[in-house]
Amino acid sequence: MRRLRYLTHRHRTPSSNLALGLLLALNAGAINAGGYIVLQRYTSHMTGFASQVADGLLLRNFAMVAASVAAIVSFTIGAATTAILVSFARRIRARSIYALPLLLEAALLFPFGVLGTATLNWQTPFAAPATVLLLCFMMGLQNAIGSKTSAGSIRTTHMTGNITDFGMELGKMLYWNWRALPEHARIRADLPRLKRSGGLLLSFMFGGMAGAAGFKSIGFIFVTPFACLLFALAWMPARVDLTRRRRGA
Repeated sequence: MRRLRYLTHRHRTPSSNLALGLLLALNAGAINAGGYIVLQRYTSHMTGFASQVADGLLLRNFAMVAASVAAIVSFTIGAATTAILVSFARRIRARSIYALPLLLEAALLFPFGVLGTATLNWQTPFAAPATVLLLCFMMGLQNAIGSKTSAGSIRTTHMTGNITDFGMELGKMLYWNWRALPEHARIRADLPRLKRSGGLLLSFMFGGMAGAAGFKSIGFIFVTPFACLLFALAWMPARVDLTRRRRGA
């Protein structure tokens, strides 16, 4: 439990950043793939939604524009919510400043998993089901956590950046250095960056396979173990901070 507490702690290390990132990438992969199974949409893919806005405007498909803009806004609000919660935790001098957004995501995942298909019929004025907007919000919430803990080097809900980083470091590794080059001029791969991006990609893919299989076999209830995972990461550190504040008061 002490190690879990440090995953949300305000004082960060590369190992704690990576451990939290891998767990969040696993969670994002499962939710993203599962969301596609039931909604036919990847709810963490903001590049696709941005492209749909442009396509919809050109084709005058304003329903597509409204749905895509609503998804982007939901993702943005999720990221903004993380920033607000983390800033609030810093303001009250909490130690585990990243526990609150994780607790919020867990709290949203639990009813989503229990209510199941009932949430699919909740319509909104934005031509997008409430389920899509909820998942986009959670993905924005989560992606901002990984970004804030690592100063932008860890991305957990979309893999474009990780695949780019992996490819660049792989290129450096395969580059042939001339023997006459001095040591400081030789091209060297950043192995920690290579391992980090590769690990995040594998974790996301593994979560995606698990999510697709789980949603297909047992439905929405499959997300409840992931909600429990997030709750386990955040509840004990948040409880410790709450106890400290009560004693201080």
